[in-house]
Amino acid sequence: MLDNIIFLVGYIALWAAVVRYDVHMFQHNSYRVERYARWFRGGHKFARAAAIAVLAIIGAIKNPVFLGFSVVFMLLMAWREFRTVYKKPIVYTMRVKRLLLTAALLTAAVIAVAVVYIPEYAPVVALALLIMPVVMLTANFVNKPLEAAIARWYYNDAKRILRSMPDLKIIGVTGSFGKTSTKHYLYRILSERYNVLMTPGNFNTTLGVIRTVREHLKPHHQVFIVEMGAKQVGDIKEICDLVHPTIGVVTAVGEMHLETFGSLENVLRTKFELIDALPADGVGVINMDSEPIAAAKLNYPCPVIGYGVAANADYRAEQINYTPTQTSFAIKTKDGLREGYTTHLAGRGNILNLLAAVAVADALHVPEAQQKRAMRQIEQIEHRLSIKRTAGGITIIDDAYNSNPAGARMALEVLRDFNTEGRKIVVTPGFVEMGESQYRNNKGLGVDIASAADIAIVVNRVNREAIVAGLSEAGFAAERIIQTDSFAEASAYLASTMRAGDVILYENDLPDSFK
Repeated sequence: MLDNIIFLVGYIALWAAVVRYDVHMFQHNSYRVERYARWFRGGHKFARAAAIAVLAIIGAIKNPVFLGFSVVFMLLMAWREFRTVYKKPIVYTMRVKRLLLTAALLTAAVIAVAVVYIPEYAPVVALALLIMPVVMLTANFVNKPLEAAIARWYYNDAKRILRSMPDLKIIGVTGSFGKTSTKHYLYRILSERYNVLMTPGNFNTTLGVIRTVREHLKPHHQVFIVEMGAKQVGDIKEICDLVHPTIGVVTAVGEMHLETFGSLENVLRTKFELIDALPADGVGVINMDSEPIAAAKLNYPCPVIGYGVAANADYRAEQINYTPTQTSFAIKTKDGLREGYTTHLAGRGNILNLLAAVAVADALHVPEAQQKRAMRQIEQIEHRLSIKRTAGGITIIDDAYNSNPAGARMALEVLRDFNTEGRKIVVTPGFVEMGESQYRNNKGLGVDIASAADIAIVVNRVNREAIVAGLSEAGFAAERIIQTDSFAEASAYLASTMRAGDVILYENDLPDSFK
């Protein structure tokens, strides 16, 4: 009896860890089975399947004591495999709760049938359910008609709310990187004149936009800024078909999510679904420093404004000056040079994002004086090239949410130009989800690090070979390359070696699930 209780308690804990993980990853892939399947094929932990298969064999021996202790062992395996902290933790929405409930009921039903008809093998059946994500996927299949009906009702309700506000100015913001920062800067500058709502956090999917409209959009709002994320062709169009933007900002096109997009051309086409959706009297705002955008030969349905720092553009930043406390620059437009823009933000990437915000602000007739006042008050966004100084005299440049080559180069520019008597240290695991170009981009990251840092800490093994190859190719001394298997190990090393004056750049925070 005690053996059975041990197994039951252990199995419930194991089931909760495994199924919660499966649901989390399903949510992370926008509840789309095809996306989840692609992720699962590339990221499935074979140790999980192997360990559970071993336990199933043990169960077949029908030794309940051995089985009980094995479940404890499996729990430790589950903790090791599923303890990862993600940028986007699981959100217990009503859909997730329904999915977990259905999964629990299905599991209980299958085990109950096994107990009645093949009781001696019931533990084997129970464990077999967890070898693959069949419980979660079956629960999703069972819930699909209900979820479709609920989603359709939410979608139509959001459309109704938007139709009731015909004077609402809707701005779409998309790009391979820079879109969240640009959204925040737009919000702060446009708020000088308008009552503005923006999609919160990472609510950049169709479901996230629907939720924002239904829960946050009010009749007094005059401007609605919609961040639009995408992992495959058609994602941006889907959001545009819902909100019908009149102004669109494309911040960059880069080699992000190539595993789902397939090619850089598909990334470009998807981001410009926003511009294609604009009306004839709308305004497009595009980053001409982004090489794929500058090289594209596209037909636009409305006037388009280009902005840049390096490229010739309608809005170009000039006279850029960095100090330890602020950045100042001027903006050259067709109407002349506008001087006196200052910000607490650092880096060329932030200047580009501010240029996009100024272009939109001009289109919406926000006075220049109000733009400058708002810009001076913009606070750094956490994990996006934010700079903090510790009490011990150490400077932290936190670019943990950046995971693309262009953004990394901009962050390394800030590190390289940083005036300090201490050491310059980079902590990074490199980039993922880049398909065939992943090795090349990570090797290039190593080359870029060599020109900006004194010490390189390469975290995890997934991109270690490529980054170290780039560092070595650039002549970076081997003794200055520190290789760690986790961020915890990297942090322990830093804690033992940091001293006043050191500047540490955290570039991307790839979870430890990528070994």
